[in-house]
Amino acid sequence: MISLTYDEQAVTFVITLLLKPGCARAFLDLLAPVLDAMRHEPAFIDAVLHQDPDDPQRFLLYETWAGLDDVVQVQMHRDYRQAYWDGLPALLAEERRVQVWKPMRGDLAP
Repeated sequence: MISLTYDEQAVTFVITLLLKPGCARAFLDLLAPVLDAMRHEPAFIDAVLHQDPDDPQRFLLYETWAGLDDVVQVQMHRDYRQAYWDGLPALLAEERRVQVWKPMRGDLAP
């Protein structure tokens, strides 16, 4: 097992989204380019997208970044996010829930 420790400034966003029926494919099409682009950002640590096995319209995304200031001041304004920001409201059944967490340890299989 590999254990990771995080810098004190690291931050994780836990985002829960409930989509309108039939919007999952459109959501994934909007999100995929964002995930593909942000993985190349210097402050990016990781991201994992989950889908609720009991409700295919419910998703959980968590993203870990090296620091909150970079996310708020730089990352949220990247051009590659614009189509996602523009298209997301039409797909949501309710407002997304965003929580901010401080990562402390991560464990990975070898």
